[in-house]
Amino acid sequence: MPKMFTDLRRHALNGETMGTRWSALFHKEAGFDVEPARAALAAAVAEVDGQMSTWKPDSDLNRFNAARPGEWIALPERLLNVMAAGLAIGRASRGAFDIGMGDAVAAWGFGPEEADGHRIKAARLAHRRSAHEVLEIDMDGGRARKHIAMRFDLNGIAKGYGVDRLMEVARSHGIDAGLFATDGELRALGCQPDGRGWAIAIEVPDLEARAAHSIVELQDAAIATSGDYRHWVDIGGHRLSHTMDPQRGMPLDNPPASATVIARDCMSADGWATAMMVLGETRGLSMAEKLGLSVLFLHHAKQTGAGCGVFAV
Repeated sequence: MPKMFTDLRRHALNGETMGTRWSALFHKEAGFDVEPARAALAAAVAEVDGQMSTWKPDSDLNRFNAARPGEWIALPERLLNVMAAGLAIGRASRGAFDIGMGDAVAAWGFGPEEADGHRIKAARLAHRRSAHEVLEIDMDGGRARKHIAMRFDLNGIAKGYGVDRLMEVARSHGIDAGLFATDGELRALGCQPDGRGWAIAIEVPDLEARAAHSIVELQDAAIATSGDYRHWVDIGGHRLSHTMDPQRGMPLDNPPASATVIARDCMSADGWATAMMVLGETRGLSMAEKLGLSVLFLHHAKQTGAGCGVFAV
């Protein structure tokens, strides 16, 4: 039986991380000391940011990016796990998701540096190989090496992993139900005190306003949305999506407005949402059906063939 509301206190914690905010919503009995949990949650996402950020010059990822090809570099286990997950999604998506796009991401101004025409041209003309072809990970040895010069970027998967870490840390503090999030990535643990799932809004892809397109209820599952309407750069009066086309080394041309994926863990949902943006609705829905993924595509009203598609697990 669900606990009575009068037995529980609602806690809504949040803080800054990875250029956005993390949050944790849960209910606990009166007398629960929330401060140790708050500190541990903040430390967990700070660790992810410190290891995987492209914005922090001293991050472990940037240290690896600066390494010479062929050189084994000792890396933290959590970073290696996320890199390995990125490679797995890259293989499964046939290269639609690629963590080796750091040069293009930076060239187009989606990192800490301004967009640069010379680097954009270099990224577009580069002979590209997928990260899963050139990155070698030795989990037992706690190390990795790249076989050619390549700049890695985990922005399409690290926030989702950060959400998974929030949930893991919450559970270690005796929190057995809650909703955890960073930006557009969320993970539901258990259910609400009244027995219902956690209600999550999927946004209308609107550049100017925030409104709900639909509501889903999640229990012990994760959801992530990737879109072209929140993060972009303006180049010559053209608004360009932050999602890169791995084949062309430049922002996607006429992508869906958004792709939302539901998965068991948020790292997977995050990576696959990015992959679905690259694949587009036709190829994306076909792949989702084969892999048993739940995905929702939304389009801007002005786009031809506006619509959406969903496949349930």
